[in-house]
Amino acid sequence: MKLKYYVEPIDSKETHPWLLEKHYAHRLPSISYAFGLFNKDKILQGVCTFGYPPNYEYNDGKCVFKKYKCLTLELNRLVINESLPKNILSYFISQCFKKLPKPLCIVSYADPNNGHQGYIYQATNWIYSGTSTPKKQYTFEDGSTFDIRRGIDKKGKIVSVVSLKPTHRYFMFLGNKKERKEMLNDFSFPILPYPKGDNKRYDASYEPAIQTRLF
Repeated sequence: MKLKYYVEPIDSKETHPWLLEKHYAHRLPSISYAFGLFNKDKILQGVCTFGYPPNYEYNDGKCVFKKYKCLTLELNRLVINESLPKNILSYFISQCFKKLPKPLCIVSYADPNNGHQGYIYQATNWIYSGTSTPKKQYTFEDGSTFDIRRGIDKKGKIVSVVSLKPTHRYFMFLGNKKERKEMLNDFSFPILPYPKGDNKRYDASYEPAIQTRLF
């Protein structure tokens, strides 16, 4: 696989077609670091993005650790083309980790409302810490939706409100052996068994315009 695929940093703008059209969320998150998965022909096959979590309590490790301080980022989008090799997601994530600053705490969520349990995080040895605070999804007159309360007054009249299942929360610690041990020992969340359940495939058949890179 290493001979056929490469992972390189990309400009956040290169992720927009993938995130807006191909990923089920269909909206852009905060992006601090963006990476592309390229095949041997240097054609972009997937994107992975990391950004600051919406919950500001994660800043500098607050609410993640009791005393330890380090940058916390969220792995907020991961999407690839279909029909790629079986273990390509694990490879993609591991290569992204190598290119991120360290020490670093990463949080990510799997959304059961969209049929996800977080099996890619389980396969790559993330820590499972339970579920996040439940949210409500607001639907507005124009058909748009919003799943947190902040900003709903700007969206117009609410036509429906639906309670959502809480999302599964996973953590990964990056750094040298000493740093990872310190983070684990000071971790403030419970470490729980991985959740199980059926994964639902969503329609990811959209093909972004071919993007190539010269390395």
